Amino acid sequence: MTDITFESLGLSKEILKSIEEKGYKNPSPIQAWVIPLALNTDKDIVGQAQTGSGKTAAFGLPILDRIDKRSSKLQALILTPTRELAIQIAEELKSFSTNSNVNIVLLYWGQPIRSEMSALRTGPQIIVGTPGRVTDHLQKGRVHLDDIKYFVLDEADEMLNVWFREEIEEILKFSPEDKKVFLFSATMPPFIAGIVKNYMRDYETIAIKKEELTNANIKQVYYDAPRGHKFDVLCRILDITPDFYGIIFCRTKAETDEVASKLSQKWYLAEAIHGDIEQAMREKVLGRFKKRAVSILVATDVAARWIDVNDLSHVVNFELPDNPESYTHRIGRTGRAGKNGTAISIVSTADSRKLFYIERTTKVKITKEKLPNGEDVVAHKKTGLLHDIETLIITDEARDYIAIAGELLQDKEPALVISTLLKKFYRDEFKADSYKDFSVRERSSERGERSERNFERGERTERTYASRDDGMIRLFVAKGKMDNINNPGALLSFIARESNLGDLGAGKVDILTNFSYVDLPEDTGNIVLQAFKDKNPVKPLIVRAKEKTDGGERRSYSGGWYRNSDRGGERRSSGGGWYRGSDRSWYRWGRSDDRGGERRSSSGRDFKKPRY
Repeated sequence: MTDITFESLGLSKEILKSIEEKGYKNPSPIQAWVIPLALNTDKDIVGQAQTGSGKTAAFGLPILDRIDKRSSKLQALILTPTRELAIQIAEELKSFSTNSNVNIVLLYWGQPIRSEMSALRTGPQIIVGTPGRVTDHLQKGRVHLDDIKYFVLDEADEMLNVWFREEIEEILKFSPEDKKVFLFSATMPPFIAGIVKNYMRDYETIAIKKEELTNANIKQVYYDAPRGHKFDVLCRILDITPDFYGIIFCRTKAETDEVASKLSQKWYLAEAIHGDIEQAMREKVLGRFKKRAVSILVATDVAARWIDVNDLSHVVNFELPDNPESYTHRIGRTGRAGKNGTAISIVSTADSRKLFYIERTTKVKITKEKLPNGEDVVAHKKTGLLHDIETLIITDEARDYIAIAGELLQDKEPALVISTLLKKFYRDEFKADSYKDFSVRERSSERGERSERNFERGERTERTYASRDDGMIRLFVAKGKMDNINNPGALLSFIARESNLGDLGAGKVDILTNFSYVDLPEDTGNIVLQAFKDKNPVKPLIVRAKEKTDGGERRSYSGGWYRNSDRGGERRSSGGGWYRGSDRSWYRWGRSDDRGGERRSSSGRDFKKPRY
């Protein structure tokens, strides 16, 4: 579709000028199909295309082109499932309407209602909002849909699944029958058919095949990483990529916090974004990222679904996603608008089958890159430092410290002074032997063939973990909020530091008052257990939370109790732990000389365990 231009789609000169100013050259497949249909017919449109395919411009450009700019009546309503997506769509539409006078108002829960009421009094031609907020304004008579020409549902699969169906149907009842309805969704589950049948007239369905979403402008590579050292590999990649501006995808919220925290500690400009971060803070983080005050955004798939930022140079899969579709969504955030981008995956041995499955499904060979050694990293850093120094000299921004520099150089060898400053502020960053040697096993062609044969038979090629179906083990950590461990990032940083590991690949993290739990991959967890056992063989700070022995006995170290497999009987503690009695109340064991089953508290009285 490289021969199709925006000019050939029938858009007005004002819109084409805005498109040119944004640097867009050729329309994406969904844009090439939808825009002429929306401009030249009265048909409703059902569009299926993935995140990053250009859906906003596909429905937004025709609307901006056809609404009456001279009228102050509301002519288009665009509904989205989240505030983040509503904000992004409104900003995108405003960027396309710089050469025309269009009033666009944004409505969503979380912003002051008075400011929205004031904006509505200005006579918007387009409203972008979330269903709940729009319904509230409709019911109170602040919004009137009598004259709307366009009704748009974006991410319809998310809105119609559970949360917003009743509200959307109520909003549709307020609207005229002769409007155009545009429904866009990444997937088309059966429940969407009800909306299509009841509220859409003569409609056309545009479904973009997954093959058409493969972007030739994206260079796809991967680096091998030993388990427990993915973070070190990530830093190595960032060190040789001085112009990095992109998103690092993690599997869990805890892992997102951990990676962002450790990157910040190493002076990388990184921040985390996920669902547990408050809305106001998410908007601030995203704002800093768009202004490039932050160059690295560490995110989960769910949080990143509503992030739409252009000109990303890189996308990094710190953990590979579980399916190829998610992989395509992730990497599609770079290489947009005809620009080049790079998608990097950090792959451990346990990820090999997942990588093979992604390659097979997307029909793209992901190239293996050799990780730079210490000498390569030092060379890159040296080049970057020299460039920064030359830039400051040329711009004449470094004369503030001429006097101090003269004092430092007085009666001293200049080269030694500079070396001392480098040592003080960069420590060992310019010493090649300070970088770890990541010698990992190559993926042989024989192994690849074996994986393919097993895949055809539906077999699993590797079974790295045995403890749980998800390959994780649960650890008990004798530290909690009373030890100033107040968030997952702090706990995971402590464990990684004490275990001398780069990354943990952590799953669920629970922080309680006096202790915590964390899920780790089994091989990483075993490294952590051994590291803490070496530090304190008698009473390590970290032990396995539960352990099932061959005899069926279940033990828990978190409360100092165990029960036998016959469930009959022996409940005791070696040091004052909690147990649950037959009346389902919680009791605590105190120490007794015979340790033989006396139920009591440390003060001699029974008492219930408090709820945290």
